[in-house]
Amino acid sequence: MASEPTAVAGAPAPLPAAPRRRPPCVLSFSLARDRFLRRRFLSAGLRPFSIRLPSPAGAGTTVHVWAPPRPARRPVLLLHGFGASATWQWASYLRPLLAAGFDPIVPDLLFFGDSCTPAADRSEVFQATAVKAAMDAIGVRRFDVVGVSYGGFVAYQMAAMYPEAVDRAVMVCAGVCLEETDLAAGLFPVAGVAEAAELLVPSRPADVRRLVHLTFVRPPPIMPSCFLRDYINVMGSDHNQEKTELLHTLINGRKLSDLPKISQPTLIIWGEQDQVFPMELAHRLERHLGEKSRLVVIKKAGHAVNLEKDKEVCKNIVQYLREPILSAPNGEKEAQLH
Repeated sequence: MASEPTAVAGAPAPLPAAPRRRPPCVLSFSLARDRFLRRRFLSAGLRPFSIRLPSPAGAGTTVHVWAPPRPARRPVLLLHGFGASATWQWASYLRPLLAAGFDPIVPDLLFFGDSCTPAADRSEVFQATAVKAAMDAIGVRRFDVVGVSYGGFVAYQMAAMYPEAVDRAVMVCAGVCLEETDLAAGLFPVAGVAEAAELLVPSRPADVRRLVHLTFVRPPPIMPSCFLRDYINVMGSDHNQEKTELLHTLINGRKLSDLPKISQPTLIIWGEQDQVFPMELAHRLERHLGEKSRLVVIKKAGHAVNLEKDKEVCKNIVQYLREPILSAPNGEKEAQLH
């Protein structure tokens, strides 16, 4: 990929990223932080690209991606969870990954940040298809994938659908083994999909405050409503209906028996005090994947472990991805575990 985006043979063409649209605001902490984080991405050598995808990925679908102008090292795809755009969730991971010899590639999932689609499909399969088409467009054919929370659902699907492309997976508090019946059984702090949508797609300061208290072990002691309202207006007011539909599609009718078993070596990272996706789901995933998985539990951390304990999470990711992958006797790839 050149410094100016160019088309890849047989793949959709990346276009220069359009500037983000923001509501007018005289003084906005959230807008200032968003600009600061975007500058951190730029200073780390990443550049923004908007990639328009044709069918079958979805005509009219646009995936926004931060990537090095010329990815030349080992690519690591970072998939964010619900909340603000990808820059807010992955900024602190860029420098350590680059220093370890990796090229971080950071897309906005559909209906987050600057990624969108007119398609009606709300499944994580469609998200995975769109992200893979974007990776093809920038010429990245093989990569490791890291997904946090909802991003882990998409990462898992990419590993299942594209085993020839995904070498290793890292799942951070990604409850892919949940079942719809778990909600009624009381495993989660919400009793239904509608309540989950109110929590994860907040529209009031009280909703944001509750979400922060559920996801952080040590939430900020003071969260003024004016700051929370500003965050909602700047970062959390777009595509709320579509995000709610993503949650309904994710949870409705979900059964563990329908979940494929991915073949890639997989690192599972979990916050010990996760209240959104409790530890039970981490153990389910470890049992589901068997000997090719490894579980790391982060102490004194909740669901937002990627933010609350970012240095520890990043260290585990780097150490795991730097381990060699050996060829097993049957020709399959197998991670060498130490």
